[in-house]
Amino acid sequence: MLYFELKKIWVKPVTKIAMLALAGMLAIICYLAIHGVYYVNESGENEYGIEAIQKLKAEKKEWNGLLTEEVIAEVIAENRRLNETEKGRSENIQDSNIVFGWKQGFHDIRLLLMYSFCKFREADYYLPDALVPEDAHSFYANRSLHLQEWLAEEEQQHRFSEKERAFLIGRYDMLEERAPFYYDYADGWKQFFEWAAAAIMLTMLTLSFVTAGIFSGEFGYKADSVFYASYHGRGKAVAAKLEAGFLFVTFVYFAVMLLYSVVVFGIFGIDGAELAIQTNGRWKSFYLLTNLQQYVLTILGGYIGTVFILLLTMLVSARTKSPVAAVTIPFMLLFLPGFVSGSSFAPVGKITGLLPDRLLDINQTLSLFYLYEIGGKVLGILHVLPTLYAVLSALLFPVICQVYRKLSAG
Repeated sequence: MLYFELKKIWVKPVTKIAMLALAGMLAIICYLAIHGVYYVNESGENEYGIEAIQKLKAEKKEWNGLLTEEVIAEVIAENRRLNETEKGRSENIQDSNIVFGWKQGFHDIRLLLMYSFCKFREADYYLPDALVPEDAHSFYANRSLHLQEWLAEEEQQHRFSEKERAFLIGRYDMLEERAPFYYDYADGWKQFFEWAAAAIMLTMLTLSFVTAGIFSGEFGYKADSVFYASYHGRGKAVAAKLEAGFLFVTFVYFAVMLLYSVVVFGIFGIDGAELAIQTNGRWKSFYLLTNLQQYVLTILGGYIGTVFILLLTMLVSARTKSPVAAVTIPFMLLFLPGFVSGSSFAPVGKITGLLPDRLLDINQTLSLFYLYEIGGKVLGILHVLPTLYAVLSALLFPVICQVYRKLSAG
C-alpha cells in the first residue's frame, strides 16, 4: 500500500514538472554560489570560475594561522601601506580595483576589523583604513565592549531583562576566552551558507505543490466513496498516504541538499570546517559554533522546518479537500512574517521569531538576538526552534490521520 501511494505521487504530471523545475532552480543557485566569488588580477579585472577560485584560495592561505595581536597589527600595517601607495591614493576606479586585488589575501581579516571596531549595529567598510597597528590590542575586547554599550541603550533596556543581558554578556565572555581565533580560507562554507536558505525554501515550495494533492486527490477524482469503502480505506490507507508524503519529502530534501553540498564543496573545498562562525561573517553572534556545526544545524533545521510546513499543508489539504487552499500555507509562512518583523514592539519580534521560516534560514537566524526564558533558564532562538518544531511535527501525524478519517466517514 505504501509503494502504491509513492507511485501515485511520482506518476502525477505535476510531480514531474515540479522536480524538473526544482532541478533547474538548483542549477541556478549553484551557479550563483560559484560566481559569487571572484579573483582580481594584476590589471584590476575580475576573473570568475574554478581557476579564479583556486588563485584566491592560494592568496588567502598565506594568512592561515592564529589571529594574535601581532597578526592583527600586521594586517592593519599592510592595509595602511597599500593605501599610501600611488594607486592607493588614486581616485581612479581601475587603480582602486588593483589595490583591492593586493588586499584580497587578507580581505576576510580586514572585514573582521570592520566588525570589531564598528559600533554594535554599524558597518563602515572604510573604518579599518583609519586604524593603526597599536589598535590591535583591542580587537577582541571590542566585541564585549560594544555589546555592553548597545545593551545600555534605553531601547534595549526595555527589550531585554536583566537576566537576558547577563546571558548575552556571559556568552560573549565565553567566546572571548577562546581567543585568539584561528583563521583559514573558508569560502566554501561562506558560499554554502549564503545560498542554502534559497535552496531550502525553493525545495519546500516545490514540494508543497506535490504534497497539497496527496489527501485531496481522491476527492478531486470523485473516488473517495470507493477508496474509503475498502477494508483498509480509513486505516492503513490513510497512514500509507501520510508515510508516502513524509518519505517523498525526506528523499527529495536530502537529495537536493546533498547535490548542492557536493557541487559547492567540490569546487571550493571544505577548508575552515573547524573555524568559529564569528570568523566567517557572524562576528556578533552569541552562538558558540564552528562552520561544520552550522552546516549540520542548517541541514537539520531546514529539514525540520520543511517537514512541519508540509505536514501543515497536508492537514489543510485533508480538512479543505482543496490543494489550492493547502498550497497557500507555505507562502503565508514564508512571506507574512516579513510584514510584521520590522515592528519596534519587542513581543512581536519574539513571536515572529518562533515561526518555522526561521529554521529555513539558519545563517540569518544566527544573527538574531531573540531570547526566551523557559523554566528560569535563558535560551536563544536556535536553542528552542528545532525541538519545538520536531515535537509539533510528531503531533501533526495523528492529527492529520484523525481529520482525514472523520472526513472520509462523513
